[in-house]
Amino acid sequence: MKQRNNKLGWFFTSPYLIFTVIFFLIPLIWSFWLAFTDWNMMSPESNFVGLDNFKEALASPGVQSAFFVTYKFLIIFVPMAVILSMIIAVLINGLPRFKGLYLVAFFLPYLSSGVVTSLIVKGVLSYNSPLNEFLRGHFGINIDWLGTPMTALFIVSIMIAWKMSGYYALILVSGLASINHDVYEAAAIDGSGRIRTFFKVTIPMLFPALFTVLVLAVGVSFGIFTEVYQLTGGGPDYATNTWQMEIYNQAFINLKSGYASAISLIAAVVTFASIGVIKKILEKWGERNGWSA
Repeated sequence: MKQRNNKLGWFFTSPYLIFTVIFFLIPLIWSFWLAFTDWNMMSPESNFVGLDNFKEALASPGVQSAFFVTYKFLIIFVPMAVILSMIIAVLINGLPRFKGLYLVAFFLPYLSSGVVTSLIVKGVLSYNSPLNEFLRGHFGINIDWLGTPMTALFIVSIMIAWKMSGYYALILVSGLASINHDVYEAAAIDGSGRIRTFFKVTIPMLFPALFTVLVLAVGVSFGIFTEVYQLTGGGPDYATNTWQMEIYNQAFINLKSGYASAISLIAAVVTFASIGVIKKILEKWGERNGWSA
Protein backbone atom coordinates (compact mmCIF):
# COMPACT_ATOMS: atom_id res chain seq x y z
CA MET A 1 0.00 0.00 0.00
CA LYS A 2 2.86 2.39 0.86
CA GLN A 3 4.62 1.68 -2.44
CA ARG A 4 1.35 2.20 -4.29
CA ASN A 5 0.80 5.55 -2.57
CA ASN A 6 4.35 6.60 -3.40
CA LYS A 7 3.83 5.77 -7.07
CA LEU A 8 0.53 7.62 -7.06
CA GLY A 9 2.22 10.67 -5.53
CA TRP A 10 4.94 10.65 -8.17
CA PHE A 11 2.26 10.27 -10.85
CA PHE A 12 0.34 13.37 -9.72
CA THR A 13 3.51 15.46 -9.31
CA SER A 14 5.01 14.33 -12.63
CA PRO A 15 3.42 17.12 -14.76
CA TYR A 16 5.04 19.78 -12.58
CA LEU A 17 8.37 17.92 -12.49
CA ILE A 18 8.38 17.50 -16.28
CA PHE A 19 7.47 21.17 -16.73
CA THR A 20 10.31 22.21 -14.38
CA VAL A 21 12.88 20.05 -16.15
CA ILE A 22 11.90 21.21 -19.66
CA PHE A 23 11.29 24.90 -19.04
CA PHE A 24 13.62 25.62 -16.09
CA LEU A 25 16.38 23.09 -15.49
CA ILE A 26 17.42 22.50 -19.12
CA PRO A 27 17.38 26.25 -20.03
CA LEU A 28 19.31 27.00 -16.82
CA ILE A 29 22.07 24.53 -17.68
CA TRP A 30 22.11 25.75 -21.29
CA SER A 31 22.39 29.40 -20.17
CA PHE A 32 25.48 28.50 -18.10
CA TRP A 33 27.09 27.07 -21.23
CA LEU A 34 26.01 29.99 -23.42
CA ALA A 35 27.54 32.49 -21.00
CA PHE A 36 31.01 31.24 -22.02
CA THR A 37 30.32 31.26 -25.77
CA ASP A 38 29.76 33.71 -28.60
CA TRP A 39 26.56 32.71 -30.43
CA ASN A 40 24.21 34.85 -32.52
CA MET A 41 21.16 32.54 -32.12
CA MET A 42 21.19 31.65 -35.83
CA SER A 43 24.58 30.13 -36.59
CA PRO A 44 24.79 26.34 -36.15
CA GLU A 45 28.11 26.78 -34.37
CA SER A 46 29.17 28.75 -31.31
CA ASN A 47 32.66 29.85 -30.26
CA PHE A 48 33.97 29.30 -26.75
CA VAL A 49 35.24 32.65 -25.41
CA GLY A 50 35.79 31.87 -21.73
CA LEU A 51 35.24 34.83 -19.41
CA ASP A 52 35.22 37.46 -22.18
CA ASN A 53 31.44 37.92 -21.95
CA PHE A 54 31.63 38.60 -18.22
CA LYS A 55 34.52 41.07 -18.65
CA GLU A 56 32.60 42.91 -21.36
CA ALA A 57 29.43 42.95 -19.25
CA LEU A 58 31.13 44.38 -16.16
CA ALA A 59 32.57 47.23 -18.25
CA SER A 60 29.34 47.88 -20.20
CA PRO A 61 27.44 51.16 -19.55
CA GLY A 62 24.17 49.26 -20.13
CA VAL A 63 24.91 46.70 -17.43
CA GLN A 64 26.13 49.34 -15.02
CA SER A 65 22.98 51.38 -15.58
CA ALA A 66 20.83 48.29 -15.02
CA PHE A 67 22.58 47.73 -11.68
CA PHE A 68 21.90 51.25 -10.39
CA VAL A 69 18.44 51.64 -11.97
CA THR A 70 17.24 48.49 -10.21
CA TYR A 71 18.15 49.97 -6.83
CA LYS A 72 16.48 53.25 -7.79
CA PHE A 73 13.29 51.31 -8.50
CA LEU A 74 13.73 49.49 -5.19
CA ILE A 75 14.05 52.77 -3.27
CA ILE A 76 11.02 54.32 -5.00
CA PHE A 77 8.71 51.35 -5.59
CA VAL A 78 9.05 49.33 -2.38
CA PRO A 79 8.08 52.11 0.10
CA MET A 80 5.34 53.26 -2.26
CA ALA A 81 3.84 49.77 -2.61
CA VAL A 82 4.12 48.93 1.10
CA ILE A 83 2.55 52.20 2.26
CA LEU A 84 -0.27 51.97 -0.28
CA SER A 85 -1.01 48.33 0.54
CA MET A 86 -0.89 49.11 4.28
CA ILE A 87 -3.43 51.91 3.86
CA ILE A 88 -5.72 49.61 1.88
CA ALA A 89 -5.33 46.79 4.41
CA VAL A 90 -6.07 49.01 7.42
CA LEU A 91 -9.13 50.54 5.74
CA ILE A 92 -10.53 47.16 4.69
CA ASN A 93 -9.77 45.57 8.05
CA GLY A 94 -11.81 48.30 9.75
CA LEU A 95 -14.90 47.68 7.64
CA PRO A 96 -17.82 46.04 9.44
CA ARG A 97 -18.86 44.00 6.38
CA PHE A 98 -18.11 43.21 2.73
CA LYS A 99 -14.35 42.95 3.38
CA GLY A 100 -14.01 40.18 0.83
CA LEU A 101 -15.72 42.24 -1.86
CA TYR A 102 -13.36 45.18 -1.40
CA LEU A 103 -10.34 42.89 -1.28
CA VAL A 104 -11.35 41.38 -4.62
CA ALA A 105 -11.81 44.87 -6.10
CA PHE A 106 -8.31 45.95 -5.05
CA PHE A 107 -6.87 42.59 -6.14
CA LEU A 108 -8.17 42.91 -9.73
CA PRO A 109 -5.30 45.16 -10.97
CA TYR A 110 -2.90 42.35 -10.07
CA LEU A 111 -4.70 40.14 -12.59
CA SER A 112 -4.72 42.78 -15.33
CA SER A 113 -2.34 42.59 -18.29
CA GLY A 114 0.78 44.67 -17.85
CA VAL A 115 0.89 45.29 -21.61
CA VAL A 116 -2.67 46.68 -21.72
CA THR A 117 -2.11 48.83 -18.63
CA SER A 118 1.13 50.21 -20.07
CA LEU A 119 -0.53 51.09 -23.38
CA ILE A 120 -3.34 52.92 -21.55
CA VAL A 121 -0.85 54.88 -19.44
CA LYS A 122 1.23 55.66 -22.53
CA GLY A 123 -1.86 57.07 -24.22
CA VAL A 124 -2.83 59.14 -21.18
CA LEU A 125 0.67 60.63 -20.94
CA SER A 126 1.19 61.22 -24.67
CA TYR A 127 1.82 64.78 -25.90
CA ASN A 128 -1.69 65.25 -27.39
CA SER A 129 -3.56 63.50 -24.57
CA PRO A 130 -6.44 65.38 -22.83
CA LEU A 131 -4.34 65.51 -19.64
CA ASN A 132 -1.37 67.25 -21.26
CA GLU A 133 -3.59 69.56 -23.33
CA PHE A 134 -5.37 70.59 -20.11
CA LEU A 135 -2.07 71.26 -18.31
CA ARG A 136 -0.71 73.28 -21.24
CA GLY A 137 -3.93 75.21 -21.84
CA HIS A 138 -4.75 76.13 -18.22
CA PHE A 139 -1.39 76.21 -16.43
CA GLY A 140 1.20 76.50 -19.19
CA ILE A 141 2.82 73.28 -17.95
CA ASN A 142 4.41 71.02 -20.55
CA ILE A 143 5.78 67.84 -18.97
CA ASP A 144 7.53 65.14 -20.94
CA TRP A 145 6.40 62.40 -18.58
CA LEU A 146 8.31 59.53 -20.17
CA GLY A 147 11.15 61.57 -21.63
CA THR A 148 12.52 62.85 -18.33
CA PRO A 149 14.58 60.37 -16.24
CA MET A 150 13.03 61.11 -12.83
CA THR A 151 9.40 61.29 -13.99
CA ALA A 152 9.85 58.11 -16.05
CA LEU A 153 11.11 56.29 -12.95
CA PHE A 154 8.16 57.50 -10.91
CA ILE A 155 5.57 56.68 -13.59
CA VAL A 156 6.78 53.07 -13.87
CA SER A 157 7.00 52.75 -10.07
CA ILE A 158 3.47 54.11 -9.59
CA MET A 159 2.11 51.71 -12.22
CA ILE A 160 3.67 48.66 -10.59
CA ALA A 161 2.69 49.83 -7.09
CA TRP A 162 -0.93 50.21 -8.27
CA LYS A 163 -0.79 46.74 -9.78
CA MET A 164 0.76 44.98 -6.78
CA SER A 165 -0.79 46.86 -3.82
CA GLY A 166 -4.02 44.84 -3.83
CA TYR A 167 -2.08 41.58 -3.68
CA TYR A 168 0.11 42.85 -0.84
CA ALA A 169 -2.96 44.23 0.97
CA LEU A 170 -4.47 40.74 0.91
CA ILE A 171 -1.44 39.43 2.80
CA LEU A 172 -1.51 42.32 5.27
CA VAL A 173 -5.24 41.94 5.96
CA SER A 174 -4.68 38.32 6.94
CA GLY A 175 -1.89 39.50 9.24
CA LEU A 176 -4.08 42.17 10.83
CA ALA A 177 -6.85 39.63 11.39
CA SER A 178 -4.44 37.39 13.33
CA ILE A 179 -3.55 40.09 15.90
CA ASN A 180 -5.29 39.47 19.23
CA HIS A 181 -7.61 42.33 20.22
CA ASP A 182 -6.51 41.93 23.85
CA VAL A 183 -3.24 43.60 22.86
CA TYR A 184 -5.11 46.68 21.67
CA GLU A 185 -7.20 46.74 24.85
CA ALA A 186 -4.04 46.61 26.96
CA ALA A 187 -2.53 49.47 24.94
CA ALA A 188 -5.71 51.54 25.38
CA ILE A 189 -5.64 50.97 29.15
CA ASP A 190 -2.04 52.22 29.19
CA GLY A 191 -3.22 55.42 27.50
CA SER A 192 -1.71 54.74 24.07
CA GLY A 193 -3.25 56.80 21.25
CA ARG A 194 -4.24 55.42 17.85
CA ILE A 195 -1.09 56.57 16.05
CA ARG A 196 1.22 55.34 18.80
CA THR A 197 -0.66 52.03 18.96
CA PHE A 198 -0.30 51.60 15.21
CA PHE A 199 3.48 52.08 15.21
CA LYS A 200 4.23 50.44 18.56
CA VAL A 201 1.73 47.57 18.49
CA THR A 202 0.28 46.93 15.03
CA ILE A 203 3.49 47.21 12.99
CA PRO A 204 5.58 44.93 15.28
CA MET A 205 2.75 42.38 15.55
CA LEU A 206 2.37 42.47 11.77
CA PHE A 207 6.01 41.49 11.19
CA PRO A 208 5.42 38.08 9.50
CA ALA A 209 3.06 39.59 6.92
CA LEU A 210 5.25 42.67 6.45
CA PHE A 211 8.31 40.46 6.03
CA THR A 212 6.57 38.56 3.23
CA VAL A 213 5.36 41.72 1.51
CA LEU A 214 8.77 43.42 1.67
CA VAL A 215 10.64 40.41 0.30
CA LEU A 216 8.10 40.02 -2.52
CA ALA A 217 8.30 43.73 -3.35
CA VAL A 218 12.10 43.63 -3.45
CA GLY A 219 11.89 40.63 -5.78
CA VAL A 220 9.56 42.56 -8.08
CA SER A 221 12.06 45.45 -8.21
CA PHE A 222 14.64 43.10 -9.72
CA GLY A 223 12.22 41.70 -12.30
CA ILE A 224 10.70 44.80 -13.93
CA PHE A 225 10.37 44.43 -17.70
CA THR A 226 6.90 44.76 -19.26
CA GLU A 227 6.16 48.31 -18.13
CA VAL A 228 9.64 49.56 -19.05
CA TYR A 229 9.56 47.80 -22.43
CA GLN A 230 6.19 49.30 -23.35
CA LEU A 231 6.67 52.81 -21.98
CA THR A 232 10.33 53.82 -22.27
CA GLY A 233 12.34 51.00 -23.83
CA GLY A 234 14.90 51.54 -21.07
CA GLY A 235 15.33 55.26 -21.75
CA PRO A 236 15.79 58.12 -21.59
CA ASP A 237 19.57 57.79 -21.30
CA TYR A 238 19.34 54.36 -19.62
CA ALA A 239 17.23 55.95 -16.85
CA THR A 240 14.84 52.98 -16.73
CA ASN A 241 17.14 50.31 -18.12
CA THR A 242 16.54 47.26 -15.89
CA TRP A 243 18.34 43.92 -15.88
CA GLN A 244 15.59 42.27 -17.93
CA MET A 245 15.58 45.12 -20.44
CA GLU A 246 19.33 44.87 -20.94
CA ILE A 247 19.17 41.08 -21.31
CA TYR A 248 16.35 41.38 -23.85
CA ASN A 249 18.18 44.00 -25.92
CA GLN A 250 21.39 42.01 -26.05
CA ALA A 251 19.73 38.65 -26.76
CA PHE A 252 16.96 39.57 -29.20
CA ILE A 253 17.99 42.95 -30.63
CA ASN A 254 21.77 42.57 -30.87
CA LEU A 255 21.56 38.75 -31.19
CA LYS A 256 24.35 38.23 -28.62
CA SER A 257 22.85 35.34 -26.69
CA GLY A 258 26.10 34.33 -24.98
CA TYR A 259 26.68 37.87 -23.76
CA ALA A 260 23.03 38.10 -22.64
CA SER A 261 23.41 34.83 -20.71
CA ALA A 262 26.45 36.24 -18.92
CA ILE A 263 24.42 39.33 -17.96
CA SER A 264 21.59 37.12 -16.69
CA LEU A 265 23.99 35.21 -14.44
CA ILE A 266 25.40 38.48 -13.07
CA ALA A 267 21.85 39.71 -12.52
CA ALA A 268 20.94 36.50 -10.67
CA VAL A 269 23.93 36.86 -8.33
CA VAL A 270 23.11 40.52 -7.62
CA THR A 271 19.43 39.71 -7.07
CA PHE A 272 19.98 36.82 -4.66
CA ALA A 273 22.70 38.70 -2.76
CA SER A 274 20.50 41.81 -2.40
CA ILE A 275 17.45 39.86 -1.27
CA GLY A 276 19.63 37.92 1.18
CA VAL A 277 20.99 41.12 2.74
CA ILE A 278 17.52 42.67 2.99
CA LYS A 279 16.15 39.47 4.57
CA LYS A 280 18.88 39.57 7.21
CA ILE A 281 18.07 43.20 8.01
CA LEU A 282 14.37 42.40 8.31
CA GLU A 283 15.06 39.38 10.50
CA LYS A 284 17.17 41.54 12.84
CA TRP A 285 14.30 44.02 13.06
CA GLY A 286 11.91 41.15 13.79
CA GLU A 287 14.16 39.80 16.56
CA ARG A 288 14.16 43.21 18.26
CA ASN A 289 10.36 42.99 18.31
CA GLY A 290 10.24 39.48 19.75
CA TRP A 291 10.09 37.42 16.57
CA SER A 292 12.67 34.64 16.38
CA ALA A 293 14.42 33.98 13.09
